[in-house]
Order: sequence, then structure tokens, then C-alpha cells
Amino acid sequence: MKTDDAVSALGALANEHRLALFRFLVQAGPEGRAAGAIAEKLEMPASSLSFHLTHLTRAGLIVQRRESRSLIYSADFAAMNGLVGFLTENCCGGASCAPAARSAPKKRKTS
Repeated sequence: MKTDDAVSALGALANEHRLALFRFLVQAGPEGRAAGAIAEKLEMPASSLSFHLTHLTRAGLIVQRRESRSLIYSADFAAMNGLVGFLTENCCGGASCAPAARSAPKKRKTS
């Protein structure tokens, strides 16, 4: 992924409605959801939903297809994985990033 593409994707996700919309579509899986079902679930007016769907589509994070009379939207999982890969590329300079297991701090007794 190119830096410009990552900036565009992150910019599209930097809005609470678009982030919720994208997360909903990720949860829906590859089959996606119809625009009406999305609007109902997210309690969003059709005009606002259309605006946010267009923004996410332009950023390459979701795709649209037509099934009969419905527009179905789904997350572009390849793009999502590409963004995550871009963000974590060369993470920790090649060293393990897993945090060491820590025990919970002990509570001090108060008298």
C-alpha cells in the first residue's frame, strides 16, 4: 500500500459514523448488507448514509454491488488487511512485539 492510499483510508475512518459503518460491514462479512439494512441498524438517514458510503468507497475500504433492486455494501477485506499491514510493517524493528506477561499489581493494605 502506498502512503497516499493509507492516508486516504485513515482519513475516511477518522469520523465516528464512517468508523461505525466500516466496523458494521466488517462484522457482516463478505456477503455485506443492503443500504436499507445499514441505515436501519446505524439509525442513520439515507442521505447521510449515502455520503458516508461514498467516502468509504472512494477511500477503497468498501465495495458496492447490485443484487436485484438492492445495493449491497461490503468491506474490502484485502484493502483492510493492506492498511493493517502498512501500519505494522517493520513493527518493532523485527523484534517480537508481544508484551511480556505481567502480573497484576498487588494492592496495598490500608489501615
